Amino acid sequence: MAAYKPVVVQACPKLGEKITQDTLYWRGYKTPVQIKEFGAINKIDFSPVPPYNYAVTASSRIHIYGRYSQEPIKTFSRFRDAAYCATYRDDGRLLAAGSEDGSICLFDVSGKAPLRQFEGHTKPVHLVGFLSDKYRIFSGGDDYSSKLWDIPSATEMISYSEHTDYVRCGCASKVNADVFITGSYDHTVKVFDARTKSSVMTIEHGHPVESVLLFPSGGLLVSAGGRYVKVWDVLKGGQLLVSLKNHHKTVTCLCLNSSGQRLLSGSLDRHVKIYSTTSYKVVHSFNYATSILSLALSPEDETIVVGMTNGVLNVKHRKPEEKNENSQKKIQPAYRTYVKGRSYMPKQEDFCVSKPVKRVLRKYDKLLRSFQSSKALDAVLEPPIMLHTPEVTVAVMQELHRRGTLRSALAGRDEKQVNLLLTFVARRVIEPRFTSVLVIVADMITDIYQPVVGQSAIVDKQFLKLQQAIGKEIDYQEELLEVLGMMDTLFATFTKKRDTCLEENKSNGVTEIIETNRNY
Repeated sequence: MAAYKPVVVQACPKLGEKITQDTLYWRGYKTPVQIKEFGAINKIDFSPVPPYNYAVTASSRIHIYGRYSQEPIKTFSRFRDAAYCATYRDDGRLLAAGSEDGSICLFDVSGKAPLRQFEGHTKPVHLVGFLSDKYRIFSGGDDYSSKLWDIPSATEMISYSEHTDYVRCGCASKVNADVFITGSYDHTVKVFDARTKSSVMTIEHGHPVESVLLFPSGGLLVSAGGRYVKVWDVLKGGQLLVSLKNHHKTVTCLCLNSSGQRLLSGSLDRHVKIYSTTSYKVVHSFNYATSILSLALSPEDETIVVGMTNGVLNVKHRKPEEKNENSQKKIQPAYRTYVKGRSYMPKQEDFCVSKPVKRVLRKYDKLLRSFQSSKALDAVLEPPIMLHTPEVTVAVMQELHRRGTLRSALAGRDEKQVNLLLTFVARRVIEPRFTSVLVIVADMITDIYQPVVGQSAIVDKQFLKLQQAIGKEIDYQEELLEVLGMMDTLFATFTKKRDTCLEENKSNGVTEIIETNRNY
């Protein structure tokens, strides 16, 4: 008796993910550490100086975390209500933050009580930052105003009221100590110079602006609002360079890496997208559990910290590079020890002993071997197999058809089984790799269960879906044939024109030769 041959499942090539240098680099971050805060995290800011601690603003507290600490090493909680936008100064010694009551607090990182408190805004302050001269603070609030403050005297220097909606984001220029930028829910981004009494440039983003970012050179500005991230050339008067629409929901935060060659954006769609600043194409993407409100990258690109709406702080560290130069390696047998005898060819006088290989058959193969056609079909109609490996289901159907037992396997099924079978056929019949087999299956099902049509609403619905799927596919095929016919006509026309031109050239050449001979 011949041995049973398992069912051959048709293997189709799969398009794998393209592995690039960016993919390898960004995958180099370890499994994240998650820290629970008291509320939604509206701002994360890294200290510019070692050891690169970072400030997390959530609820009415500002927590300072060390690079690898999972508990705050310091807490500022002198706020009557919610705190916003805690930001470090360039030297890492001072920290400024806005609040719900409209005041701005300035803290010494080594102390607890505020060093200064600036009063002037009448509504919550969501934007606070330092100018690059380190002695002035700019702010923006829900009272539509942007203000500039002097740190030594704790007084207001100038106030701008050009926005017509909440001012929620901003940044300062590192090149010019008098320039700062604000973004507002009135869809505009304004560039201010502290030496003038009004804005020097207005850029129309088109959506409520959630975040702005200025490149270190000061020449390019990035704004985020709605689903769009837009890059502007400030030196050309705010000319739009590129508009990116890679998120499905509102983009809430922006960040640059240390070299300025990668731009990161976080969104309410739970994704962080990483763009190349040369081509502005997405080179990598991170997926998170909930919507993202804030994002920060450490100055050495060693840590990515993401703040989410549910108060969870997600921290990823880069894996340290392994250095085994000085470590003693364990002495292992040489490679030739493992491959010894593998390429040996038996001689004529050798006696070869073959070791029997035990085959492990799958469930459907065991049932087919014992000629249980109906049960074998049931085994491959289980949801995990139908969803993830439909080629196995189709291969078993093809084997049953080859044996001539497919009709008997399809017959005698109840309403639930017929519904499952028709669902699979209606979904997969339009796939070219399965069409030849599933058309036969659909034909047999229709013949077998035609007498019971009208007795079950569920089965009738599945038959209608099958009819619609096949009808749509036929329409697509007809349209494709029409397009092919048009293309054939065009190609035929081009070929005729080319042949005509060649004949004319040949005839002209012959005429010229005859005339030349006559002249001689």
